Amino acid sequence: MKRWFKYIKPYLKYFIAGPLCMIVEVIGEILMPMCLSLVINNSVTYGWSYPTWVAILMAVIALVMMAGGVGGAYFGAKASVNFAADLRADIYRRVQAFSFANIDRFSTGSLVTRLTNDVTQMQNMINMGLRMALRAPGMLIGALIMAIILRPSLALVLAVTIPLMLLSVVFIIKTGFSRFGLVQTKIDKLNSTVQENVTNMRVVKSFVREEHEKEKFGAANEDLKKTGISAFKVMIFLSPVMTVFMNATTIAVLMIGSRMIYAGDMPIGDLSAFITYVTQILSSLMMVTMMFMMLSRALASARRIKEVLDEKADISDADAQCREKTVAEGRIEFRNVSFRYYKNSPEKVLDGINITIEPGQTVGIIGSTGCGKTTLVSLIPRLYDTDEGEVLVDGVNVRDYSLYNLREGVGMVLQKNVLFSGSIEDNLRWGNEEATEEEIRKAAELAQADKFVTSFKGGYGYDLGQGGKNVSGGQKQRLCIARALLKHPKILILDDSTSAVDTATEAQIRKALKTELAGSTKIIIAQRISSVRDADLIIVMNDGRITGCGTHEELLENNTEYNEIYYSQNDKAEGGVSDVKKNA
Repeated sequence: MKRWFKYIKPYLKYFIAGPLCMIVEVIGEILMPMCLSLVINNSVTYGWSYPTWVAILMAVIALVMMAGGVGGAYFGAKASVNFAADLRADIYRRVQAFSFANIDRFSTGSLVTRLTNDVTQMQNMINMGLRMALRAPGMLIGALIMAIILRPSLALVLAVTIPLMLLSVVFIIKTGFSRFGLVQTKIDKLNSTVQENVTNMRVVKSFVREEHEKEKFGAANEDLKKTGISAFKVMIFLSPVMTVFMNATTIAVLMIGSRMIYAGDMPIGDLSAFITYVTQILSSLMMVTMMFMMLSRALASARRIKEVLDEKADISDADAQCREKTVAEGRIEFRNVSFRYYKNSPEKVLDGINITIEPGQTVGIIGSTGCGKTTLVSLIPRLYDTDEGEVLVDGVNVRDYSLYNLREGVGMVLQKNVLFSGSIEDNLRWGNEEATEEEIRKAAELAQADKFVTSFKGGYGYDLGQGGKNVSGGQKQRLCIARALLKHPKILILDDSTSAVDTATEAQIRKALKTELAGSTKIIIAQRISSVRDADLIIVMNDGRITGCGTHEELLENNTEYNEIYYSQNDKAEGGVSDVKKNA
């Protein structure tokens, strides 16, 4: 409860005012049947000449009840909506602090469900709880007391029906409770399926896999439906069971009460009031039951939310020793670095990496797919942390920087280029929010993007749509490079970020980087040797290890793997030329 109180405390006045208003309504509901019994009993004796003050009192009570009901609903909504908004914001902030490893533990669809559906379940529970938490028990106790005071002998009927009803309700809720957590899990799966399909719609269509995706969605949807039915078919018995008990109790009271009236032991108004109290007692029990039903879903959602909030971020700067230090030179050193994605796995993704990169150097990294190139550079801005060894930037362990200062000094263009919905200018300003239009245009020119941007309607104000769907792969890469350049980073990492760009454009980008970022350390991961051959230092990797290090000429002389890559690419190029000549 302590965890959730932090979201209650700022709105405590609403959490208090809501139930108090509902108590006002409850008092009115308990008094109303007694007033009605007075009217009925005395009307039989005095006719319609009975004093009108009772009618006036009933009207006043009704108005007060209305005010209490409206106030309770208003404050309940204010409290629950604010609670949910703060909780949702807290979960989102928590997710933003996750490392890649943390995010890997949750699917994207699951995180979306927890941020939306699960929070909504808790919001609905709080809204209903504030309206019913005091109202239902208050009405139950108040109506029970009034019924006993009114006719103790008739109240014995309730001593039989209420325990039986409670036993039935407990059995139903206990049976259905465990199934709601499974429902939320199936919603996760469905959300993941939908998100994956919508995000990759172009791939689906290009491979004509629409029918496959429909079947996949249909299976997830059917699974959710069956699980939902399994959970709710238990709960649907609640209303019929409650109705049976309510009707049976009313019939029993009428049968016994009519005999008492016939014998002259009870006026008809008292029977009417007693039936109303019986209805209130059983209705309040039904409200409590509905609360428990919603509580069962809310608790399942709360557990899932708690998992996210309790997830310990693998990477944090809580123990940073040099929080105020910034990246000033761009010197990088790997000292006996090893890394595993799965910590229990005996196989290392990186093993025994030792390398020093001096400030201002241009370094190329080349090697086969899956050899650890991207993982290696991801350790520099602490997207992952080493298992063994250490990574130093400007002579300081990256763990001793604040995450903000470290990542502010590193510009990174990832293998998967991501743009966001909004204009081109909005996307480029991710690199520098305060950048002027001139600075934005210069960065785009350096990345060879200005020419195609100005050809768009609206230029830099052109709306890219979600994920940059309106531009080609090569254009997307150049915009991502421009965005990174706007940071003016001391370390710039390009992870195969010109693979979709033609060689002439790529050469212009390399030339611009060399002249405009002469003082910055540049790391270029590439598949093509032409992309890195002019680098000051080329690192060759294979199977998580560095197998060669030197200039292009040095590696051609003494590194077998580099030779194999170089000649395989040159042979293809020469073969292509020969084929063209033959066809000519």
